[in-house]
Amino acid sequence: MVTFQKDKLRVQIYPTRQEMGFAAAKDVAETIDILLKQQPEVNIIFAAAPSQNEFLEELSAMSRIDWQRVNAFHMDEYLGLPVDAPQRFGYFLEKRIFGKLPFRTINYLDGNSRNPGEECKRYAALLQQHPADIVCMGIGENGHIAFNDPHVAHFDDPERVKVIDLDQTSRMQQVNDGCFNSIEEVPLYAITLTIPALMKGRYLFCIVPAPAKAWAVYHTINDFVSEAIPATCLRMHENAGLYIDTESAGMLSF
Repeated sequence: MVTFQKDKLRVQIYPTRQEMGFAAAKDVAETIDILLKQQPEVNIIFAAAPSQNEFLEELSAMSRIDWQRVNAFHMDEYLGLPVDAPQRFGYFLEKRIFGKLPFRTINYLDGNSRNPGEECKRYAALLQQHPADIVCMGIGENGHIAFNDPHVAHFDDPERVKVIDLDQTSRMQQVNDGCFNSIEEVPLYAITLTIPALMKGRYLFCIVPAPAKAWAVYHTINDFVSEAIPATCLRMHENAGLYIDTESAGMLSF
């Protein structure tokens, strides 16, 4: 493993995706254990993406955690997909972790709400009532976090949850990940937690494997901190860790 720090961001490079996923899960589990010794419940926001597969598999196998004291949230959802669509992020998380563990509560974003604006307010109120202790996230190919693509990303966003339009790179990534057969099938709009909502998490764990993410990882670490690469904001957080493998670190010099 190779480790270094850029600004406040701790970076850890692992030889394989599996080792990366296990290390991130171990660190998240240890953080949950520490927090549960200090408070009655822990609130965790999860990302839904193939990049999280190894991490979620390892974390869901950690039975020593008192999951009945953990409230689960997720960070984005497409608008308008059928309730039973396998591409829904809520469906992904249900299969990967939410349906496997006895969480105290599981709080889904409703991408089929008749009033998406009201759904954003409802979910923002939930986050206000249950401030995030841990955020488990990834980085998109264009440097987005959640669905805060560069054209809608604001470090000082007044909203905590909002409706956004997806840019072409984000939509194509869903095809590249095998979630959709063509870009025409990918929804144009989604609900996302904003950057301030994510950055309010006390501890951020960012898991980013695979060669397709090498560009985003390089620019997250090396560019000026700005909305042009939304993930650069991670370098301003007091307790953020970036977990990558040798493939996603492919453009770095270390």
